[in-house]
Amino acid sequence: MDKKHLPSLMADLYRVVRELETMFPGRHFTPDGHLVGSLGECLAAYHYGLDLLRASSPGVDAVKDGREIEIKATQGTRVGLRSGPEHLLVLRLDRGGGFAEIYNGPGEIVWREFEGKRKPSNGQYQISVARLTQLMQNVSPELRLPMVVANG
Repeated sequence: MDKKHLPSLMADLYRVVRELETMFPGRHFTPDGHLVGSLGECLAAYHYGLDLLRASSPGVDAVKDGREIEIKATQGTRVGLRSGPEHLLVLRLDRGGGFAEIYNGPGEIVWREFEGKRKPSNGQYQISVARLTQLMQNVSPELRLPMVVANG
């Protein structure tokens, strides 16, 4: 199957979620966890021309031109990090099969936010989408991964 169908398949998935939530009022069928992470990784690979590594490789999801990339996808307001990646790409998925780029830049810029803070019991530092958006404003275009296939 051609990877260009990924956005339409995602839209179908969210359509099914809406139908189930209508069929069963009060029940939520929100895709989360591994599903959202895997969808984000596949969208990033497709739109940014990344080479995905084996699933669950610690701290590195993909590579491009020798650069190691950690990909985080969310539908919420926060993401968690266990270590400082070389490059961090954070996407907020939407129900139409697209995404918003929240952060695309050196991981060290984000990792500095955790300096001097005690490591959480689950091993994951949390950072808000709002803060990532602010940090992204200081990332120069040449430090960002370029999109090779337009989003939307």
